[in-house]
Amino acid sequence: MRRPLAVLGAALAATLLLAGCGPGATKGHVPAASTVSDSPAAEAEGPAASPSVAPSPAFSGPLFTPTQPVTMNVKGYWSWAYYDHKTDTMYGSTPYTTSDTASMAKAWVAADWLRRQGEQNKQPGSTALAELSRMIRDSETENTFKYHVQNGNLTSIKRMISLCGLTETKGTQNSWSLTQMSARDVARLAKCIGDGRAAGPKWTAWLLNEMRNVRGPGRFGPIEVLPADVQKTTAIKNGWLARDDGQWHIACMAVGDGWSLGIMAHYPSSLGKDYGTKTCREVTKQLLTRH
Repeated sequence: MRRPLAVLGAALAATLLLAGCGPGATKGHVPAASTVSDSPAAEAEGPAASPSVAPSPAFSGPLFTPTQPVTMNVKGYWSWAYYDHKTDTMYGSTPYTTSDTASMAKAWVAADWLRRQGEQNKQPGSTALAELSRMIRDSETENTFKYHVQNGNLTSIKRMISLCGLTETKGTQNSWSLTQMSARDVARLAKCIGDGRAAGPKWTAWLLNEMRNVRGPGRFGPIEVLPADVQKTTAIKNGWLARDDGQWHIACMAVGDGWSLGIMAHYPSSLGKDYGTKTCREVTKQLLTRH
């Protein structure tokens, strides 16, 4: 059963304390360990388990322990999802609220365009590949809309939802960056890219290599705190943008060997970009078994 979080009152909207708790009890998903917050209400939910009660089996993965609590006291909204590909199990926080993907969606724009080129037995030219490379590595926006339009605009986002099995994603006409996505859909998209469905058999290795070589202001979040050997094999694409709604929107996506991670946040723009990138780092750090 899904254990819903308490709904915070409007008076607390400015400072929302969300603690990573169990995901929904959908097929292939099991609840994560209970999460402790600093609020008296959370402490009053029930007594601690008796020492005589055997604890739940711990996650056996060598890198992450997604059953452990993830807690932070930050302003705004944040959520996370960890997807164990080997067991088809999703862990993460609830509720599954969505947030803007911003530049993170560029990974899908490139994947969709490349896969469709492959399906039509077309070989992208060197200019197109160079533009797609800059779009991923440097998060260059100049040509992103061009490829998004060639993909079919909103039709492309709908294709992403269908192909990658997303359940909490909504597209917007004439915008890739305004796509609304939950953290667990980010983790699903990352798996979709990693297993070859998104870019197709011919271009998946190319795309993953570009994502492993993200540089500059887009290289933040999970990649910063992963062990050095894991960083080399981890593909990422992040999104970051201060919008007219007065909010910074941060999206972090990472996919490695048998796992993927999605973290979403938005908060008052006065706090700056680093406030959100720290959220992505801290969530990852708390999930890590080894550093």
